Amino acid sequence: MSVKNRLIYLPLGGAGEIGMNCYVYGYGPEGRERLIVVDLGVTFPDMDTTPGVDLIMPDIAWLEARADRIEAIFITHAHEDHIGALGHLWPKLKKRVYARRFTAAIGRLKFEEQGHPLDVIHTVEPRPAVVEAGPFRVQFVPIAHSIPESSALIIDTPAGRLVHSGDFKLDPTPIVGEGWDEAAFRAIAEEAPVKALMCDSTNIFSPAPGRSEATLADPIHGLIANAGGMVVATTFASNVARLKTLAEAGRAAGRSVCLLGRAMQRMVKVAQETGVLTDFPTIIPSEQATEVSRQNLMLIVTGSQGERRAATAQLSRGKYLGLELKDGDMFLFSSKTIPGNERDVLRIMNSFSEMGVDVVDDTGGRYHVSGHANRPDLEKLHEVLHPKMLVPMHGEHRHLREHVKLAEARGIAGEIATNGMMLDLTGDTPEVAEYIETGRLYLDGSVLIGALSGVVRDRIRMALNGHAMVNVILDEQNEPLGEAWVELMGLPETGKRGQPLAEAMEEELTQFLETAPPKVMRDDEKTEEAIRRIVRQVAVEEIGKKPEVTVVVSRLAEE
Repeated sequence: MSVKNRLIYLPLGGAGEIGMNCYVYGYGPEGRERLIVVDLGVTFPDMDTTPGVDLIMPDIAWLEARADRIEAIFITHAHEDHIGALGHLWPKLKKRVYARRFTAAIGRLKFEEQGHPLDVIHTVEPRPAVVEAGPFRVQFVPIAHSIPESSALIIDTPAGRLVHSGDFKLDPTPIVGEGWDEAAFRAIAEEAPVKALMCDSTNIFSPAPGRSEATLADPIHGLIANAGGMVVATTFASNVARLKTLAEAGRAAGRSVCLLGRAMQRMVKVAQETGVLTDFPTIIPSEQATEVSRQNLMLIVTGSQGERRAATAQLSRGKYLGLELKDGDMFLFSSKTIPGNERDVLRIMNSFSEMGVDVVDDTGGRYHVSGHANRPDLEKLHEVLHPKMLVPMHGEHRHLREHVKLAEARGIAGEIATNGMMLDLTGDTPEVAEYIETGRLYLDGSVLIGALSGVVRDRIRMALNGHAMVNVILDEQNEPLGEAWVELMGLPETGKRGQPLAEAMEEELTQFLETAPPKVMRDDEKTEEAIRRIVRQVAVEEIGKKPEVTVVVSRLAEE
């Protein structure tokens, strides 16, 4: 009896959301497929839903349980939502990593920070170079994006050719890195029919064709040439092409240019070391910048998304490395605010405005272009590759759904696959094979914790409701020694009756301890639950809140 092989696609992150990309491809007998992983990215926390968390990444428990079947890990480009989890999650998989030179260099920096072996990251040349990984033959195809050396992947399998677009735009003149090459992509489809295209969906709702990075040079040069005081600009640290355009505009205006922010300096350094950036304008160190007159100085800084510790936020709060903005200066946001960051960015803009700084943002699109393909560009890629099937990725559910509609209007079979939905691509149309339980991991300080572990949930509860610590000492006969005492955090000192809140709780607790039945006092669990209930009842009566309560019962041991 012959064994039937199947070709599967499984997103573990990045499908039904923007960020935290992680995709799995498999080929072989059902349940025994050989696997490859494409991208291991992160998304970023917010104070409302994940307070105190440093990074969020996909829970790869499904992959970890099948690590013996994984052939390799492929990274399409060096944005954090595609490579940011590599250093944290690689120890769970311990497989070879393949990437192009710039991306590989960023990956090695992450491995160096984590103490992982650097030689497991292999640098790959672009197509026609091929990586053999079990039943897969993988090629990296240069494609434009907002970071150097982004790549689509050609994944050849015994069941047909797949194309994983990665993040991309159809930009023939991206300033840094390779541009869109239509002939090269037509050759891919002519060489072998494209069975399925897994495609970026971020800008499916943007109706106009995307604009080239090169179109920003003149507006940015003009803006900076006409500025009076000090000029400060921010953009994504990874957008090396934009950094170059900004720096060139500053130099053309006769200004000394200084880069502020470790991430930005690192990106430029790696781009230069790997040869993708060869003619970046001369920059000066921050200590020298303080000696330059304001009208002759331009700063390019990190923090375009309002990150609290980045240079932009630091400048909005006052001096940073001896530099400060004043009345008559100009601050340019050469970036788009990612949904969810609007409040932080607006707060910074208003702080600058109060200083008398002229704030220029992306309204009108003169000083920023997206790194993702707009709707007409997606249609163009569909037409060039002419896939039998399309599976949208890198987008919220509404993006995925709209992308499927667009494909089906062209006669291409489409299917929405959100995180955990495994598709069987073996036939002529994508079919749902099974559903995998997916989740998230949080980097909390230096420790990885599960999103459902309760740590962050308890933190949110404490943030919303405050915390009460109750200490009680009992003797050998389970009688209280002294009164209970209460310490409060995040709660008002006094209640509606004007009495100190802790004191009101202590009075109720003392009365309870003096009259509680012996069977309750002998049982720590019952004692703690009764105390917790009393503290919350007093809090509700006095301040209208139910705090989180920690009870510590200390018992004196019998001699």
